[in-house]
Amino acid sequence: MLDYPPKILMAFGETFSEDDGAFLTWLLENGYPELAALSSGIRGSKEALDWLMKNNYPQFVAFDGAIDKKPDAIAWLQRFEFDFLIVMADAIHGKQASLAWLKKKELDIFLHIANKIKTYGDNQKFDYHKLHF
Repeated sequence: MLDYPPKILMAFGETFSEDDGAFLTWLLENGYPELAALSSGIRGSKEALDWLMKNNYPQFVAFDGAIDKKPDAIAWLQRFEFDFLIVMADAIHGKQASLAWLKKKELDIFLHIANKIKTYGDNQKFDYHKLHF
């Protein structure tokens, strides 16, 4: 994720607070379908995660799993040295060491993204009636 321009990262972060899908569409139409799929996957789309796997972005699928605190996903990220994605997942969960590391490295855009994803997750309501079997 460190290789994306700040403008692209800002658009990615905004996908977690929009209602109309404008930023998601913008990412799709401007050459960043993997970030649009990552956003959709984090927001619950299995189809988006399948797309990421089929298009060689397994690290983003594992990142989604790490956000959900899945041990296998975290282990996969560690095994393949996607340490930054682990830091991001920890920052989303408010782990002070990760937040401090991002701040020390002056990676404020990632602090912003972590906050956007955390806020999105905190505002979701679980409804067992909507489970798909």
